[in-house]
Amino acid sequence: MSQIIHTIKIHPLQNRVDPFGQLIRTSARGAWMGNRGMIHNEHQQIIRAFRLKAWITCLLVFKSRYREVMTPNLYTELFFLDEATAFSAGHRPCAECRRADFNRFKAAWVQGNPLYKYHLKTPIGEVDEILHRERINPNGTKSIYREMLGDLPEGSFIKYNGKPYLISHPNCVIGWTPFGYTDFIKIPYTDEVDVLTPKSIVNSFRAGYLPQIHESAR
Repeated sequence: MSQIIHTIKIHPLQNRVDPFGQLIRTSARGAWMGNRGMIHNEHQQIIRAFRLKAWITCLLVFKSRYREVMTPNLYTELFFLDEATAFSAGHRPCAECRRADFNRFKAAWVQGNPLYKYHLKTPIGEVDEILHRERINPNGTKSIYREMLGDLPEGSFIKYNGKPYLISHPNCVIGWTPFGYTDFIKIPYTDEVDVLTPKSIVNSFRAGYLPQIHESAR
């Protein structure tokens, strides 16, 4: 559930999320908010990677609600450059503040992942279980898999030379930074690449869900 955020900080908090799902410090502003449960302590320090398996992406403003970032004993507000970044990290749309997007995503997820035989009335918690297995390995590291570049839809993230790159056009990828995208490069579409965006989310993109992408990618 999204809130309006009011806070003034001299040093950035560790609450921005990169495409690997890591929490970083940066002065860059985010287009979306999200959470994984309460993962900070009373000193506004991150003490765990997540508490819940439901990792969601929310609106920055919802029903004129106000709160202080990283308030003690409440969930930790996280921020994303764009929705493609949030998806790469393993987050999905919130069912409350983003109901229309949530419905579109769930429908695309069901259509794109027939292996699970889920339907529109399947509890979203069951989808969250799949996403949790896809985004984190048993040792707690980011789960990465291999696919042909030419088979990946726009909005997916790959790791190339150790850095995150967004697929923006066929066989054209662009480097991610907290402030936007830069460094267009060409990779042969026949190359096999390391994919960061969870597999079932990539399948949702194939089924028609188009994630919001920061304007710098255009």
